[in-house]
Amino acid sequence: MSNGSSNLDFKGRVAIVTGAGGGLGRQHALALAARGARVVVNDLGGARDGSGGSVSAAQAVVDEIKAAGGEAIANGASVTDFDAVQAMVQEAVDAWGRVDILVNNAGILRDKSFAKMDLADFRLVVDVHLMGAVNCTKAVWALMNEQKYGRIVMTTSSSGLYGNFGQSNYGAAKLALVGLMQTLSIEGAKNDIRVNCLAPTAATRMTEDLFPKEMLEAFRPEAVVPAMLVLAGQDAPNRTILCAGAGTFEAAHITLTQGAWLGIEAGTPEQLAARLSEVTDREGEAVPQSGAAQGANEVAKGMANAKRN
Repeated sequence: MSNGSSNLDFKGRVAIVTGAGGGLGRQHALALAARGARVVVNDLGGARDGSGGSVSAAQAVVDEIKAAGGEAIANGASVTDFDAVQAMVQEAVDAWGRVDILVNNAGILRDKSFAKMDLADFRLVVDVHLMGAVNCTKAVWALMNEQKYGRIVMTTSSSGLYGNFGQSNYGAAKLALVGLMQTLSIEGAKNDIRVNCLAPTAATRMTEDLFPKEMLEAFRPEAVVPAMLVLAGQDAPNRTILCAGAGTFEAAHITLTQGAWLGIEAGTPEQLAARLSEVTDREGEAVPQSGAAQGANEVAKGMANAKRN
């Protein structure tokens, strides 16, 4: 099988990878460095639930990159601390003059069923995953606009896209990142800032309890890295949700059905209940290019029916 034509050479590029002290983030950092990128290896160095902190995990990855002949610096900023994140970006600019790639990978888990979940655990997970990505993205956004180039990868999850028992906080945060990506990809397009989402299935410290042992090898983090490289590369798509795990790659889409015009009458609620299967029928569904497309579909159907009447 051929490798295919590739623009996945990252020489001259500067990348920031958050949560890169272990697991998936470590593999992302190693892969970018191996292909020539200079990498800021960010990791708070906390436990899986976000407690504690030490820069030693990030430094170990930096040492690994340097031993292989690459360039990297370690950073221990918490992605929830905007001032620290801004300082991290400035550190990259001071060292290498630019930031081309941001991989928002940092995250924690506080799994419990919603009935048993403490609201503080809900807020913290949202703060790390969603606001952490917002902070890092905001810190590089003006720079990427100015240099007219940027590649941003948000790490979403099947738990956000499709749900997972015990992960209401994590799922809510992860799908929120898709919403963030949808708008930023529109706003960044004019300056060649491409924003995409990666939905990994990987056996890491965060997910080690979720997989039987025999599956751990197939779902090793390295299997997700090709999707990250494509989303971070020069020829990256824009507004794509790429799923990856165990050597398989898929795309997820938020679609809009054709729907049905029912009018605004006293009996419309009953009409909707009676015809709900028609409204939810996926035949001819589309992926709208912006939120306005939903309104356009509704106006078109309304006007078509007004003409008939």
